[in-house]
Amino acid sequence: MTHVSTLAPPAVTPRETAGRTAPRRSLPVAAGTALGLFAVARLAGLTVVAAVAWATGDKRPLALLGRSWDSLWYLGIAAHGYGRTLRFEPGVVQSDLAFFPLYPALVRAVATLTPLGGGACGLLVSWSAAGVAACGVYALGARLHGRAVGTALVLLWGLLPHSVVLSMAYTEPVLTAFAAWSLYAVLGGRWLWAGTLAALAGLARPNGFAVAAAVLAAAAYEAWRGRRQARGVTHRLWTGVALAPLGWAAYVLWVGHRTGDLLGGYFEVQRRWGSTFDFGRGSARFVRHVLLHGDRFVFPMTTVIVGAAVLLYGLLLADRAPLVLLVYSGVLLLVALGGSGFFESKPRFLLPAFPLLLPFARALVRTARARPWHAAVVAGALAGLSLTYGAYLVVIADTPL
Repeated sequence: MTHVSTLAPPAVTPRETAGRTAPRRSLPVAAGTALGLFAVARLAGLTVVAAVAWATGDKRPLALLGRSWDSLWYLGIAAHGYGRTLRFEPGVVQSDLAFFPLYPALVRAVATLTPLGGGACGLLVSWSAAGVAACGVYALGARLHGRAVGTALVLLWGLLPHSVVLSMAYTEPVLTAFAAWSLYAVLGGRWLWAGTLAALAGLARPNGFAVAAAVLAAAAYEAWRGRRQARGVTHRLWTGVALAPLGWAAYVLWVGHRTGDLLGGYFEVQRRWGSTFDFGRGSARFVRHVLLHGDRFVFPMTTVIVGAAVLLYGLLLADRAPLVLLVYSGVLLLVALGGSGFFESKPRFLLPAFPLLLPFARALVRTARARPWHAAVVAGALAGLSLTYGAYLVVIADTPL
């Protein structure tokens, strides 16, 4: 099924085989299968990370997953609130105000309710959110193209080269969980849910405003279509539109108020971290450096991953995916391409852009039906890449994720 509408009816799956009605698995069973495959993929990733860590002399693999890079900032906010600042050379000031509040608030809540330490609480939040996200990814894929595609979509998302981040104390699983179910609510015309979940997504990460942008674009299209067809637009749509950007806007304005620059304060905080939006000029210069002079393995790998994301977005456009998915994925891709600084983190920024994998998931399902062994080889190759590269990123690379 391909279409350009914002709303999408459930996919119709053929039920007649060999002249009789074939039994259909219930939705919970089918979703459970997808979630089980996702869990196996991530558990395998954890096992490889632990094995590589032990082989290299690091006896604390869980500490690598729970207390690395940005995780330390989030855990600090969860434990002590905002207020930490590190100063380096002139012009480089790293403030914890750059980090959005939802994830540390969840970690703090878990720490209050359990005897677990900060790192363990962070991992519990991230792993739980990853499971909720996987269910949402499955539900969206199944609604659009059937349960087989939904299952393949979840598996591919769990086997991305950089999917080890889904097993770390990072915010991408939380953002993806709210984003997936918000997009699913839009496809079902549930605007209040869509707006509420988009607002929560906006509290999770700076690029969480992509969810609000998608909801606003989809609502605008539905309002225009309703006007053309001389039918009214419900108050639920307008309420969802009003709710969607509140989370992201509230935090940006709060940082602005705290820094004394209401509209520009948050963006100044990001600039002092070395993160600005320059429409890709900085990224292009860095790619040129990598191509001409080479660098650590993580940088050419990042270039390949981002290039693959651009190609997949072209395929998503050609597939005439629903507008809400095109806007959501497009904004995330634009932020990753146009942002300057932290080039090695761009694959992580694209982890929530799971709709980019829809054309690949559909192709994998077609291949599995026609040539099962070919599909198995593809899945095995992706698994091998994901497990080895994930372990390399966490244990060996020593670069920010």
